Amino acid sequence: MSDDQHDHQVVPSDPALRTKALESLLVEKGLVDPAALDAIVDTYENKIGPRNGARVVARAWVDPDYKERLLRDAGPAIAELGYSGAQGEHMVVVENTGKVHNLVVCTLCSCYPWAVLGLPPVWYKSAPYRSRAVIDPRGVLHELGTELGEDVEIRVWDSTAEIRYLVLPERPSGTGNMTEEELAALVTRDSMIGVAKVAAFDGTKA
Repeated sequence: MSDDQHDHQVVPSDPALRTKALESLLVEKGLVDPAALDAIVDTYENKIGPRNGARVVARAWVDPDYKERLLRDAGPAIAELGYSGAQGEHMVVVENTGKVHNLVVCTLCSCYPWAVLGLPPVWYKSAPYRSRAVIDPRGVLHELGTELGEDVEIRVWDSTAEIRYLVLPERPSGTGNMTEEELAALVTRDSMIGVAKVAAFDGTKA
């Protein structure tokens, strides 16, 4: 059997190794309950995550009154769906249109709306993204696979400890008969940060 037929273990990065070692030490000394740790991870991966934001977007797509409330005062509107808490108290929602594309960044650190998007991706916290998103947003979008016409205005929103932003992406064509739940399944985390668009619906099912 050739080497490329064997499963290879991916060696964790140095920070990951240090984190695991620290976790093991804290558990060994009885300072951390493994079950509680698992519950926290599960909460952020499965309960507080992009699915929450996707449901907010889908509701705005199907309910004009909700969309108006969301754009006018995002915090209470998001709370209507049961999503609130740390890192999501002061929210502003900005809408993408055919002529305006919004992009969210945090130039100072990595402020991020955890209540609706979960944990921030690594690239969002990286220095290159945080600096270049402001200096050359069109170039950053291009590198991430999002092409915009020269006639589309790009607006960059800088999140802070006081205000966090969520992008309301354009509803893709061909989705007029889809349910709210089906629409939510189309929405990605990246589209709510503004580095991607929601892909047009092609009518096929996986």
